Amino acid sequence: MKLDKSKKNCVFCKIISGEFPSTQIYQDESVIAFLDINPINPGHTLVVPREHSARLESLNPEIGGQMFKVGQQISLALLKSKISCEGINLHLSDGEVAGQEVGHTHLHIIPRFFQDGFGFKTRQGSVQASREELNKLADLIEANL
Repeated sequence: MKLDKSKKNCVFCKIISGEFPSTQIYQDESVIAFLDINPINPGHTLVVPREHSARLESLNPEIGGQMFKVGQQISLALLKSKISCEGINLHLSDGEVAGQEVGHTHLHIIPRFFQDGFGFKTRQGSVQASREELNKLADLIEANL
């Protein structure tokens, strides 16, 4: 399935405009946060920029910073709440190959508790990278900063 990045068909833009319902827990001039309709665990929240941005490359860095600031505030609220939450995952998938399912940049705040059945898995047979390999990769990344 090809990721639809258009604003016209964007479910999050329709939530922001009020065309689709949501259970919002936070909003300001640049972002909104609402509970995920398909939560990994109860309290799973999405922080979404009001301005359509399909990928990180088109996201205003100040709004990206606000997304994480709000993500931190919601994380602390979840930890203080009566929701089962012993830890938090902040997760942002950028691109279809990374698991992005909605073509609008968004940050997941996922409450975690022991043996909740969710987690990230590494590739089988992965090996520790050599310092030489890491240094070469760092050079490639730094050249584009």
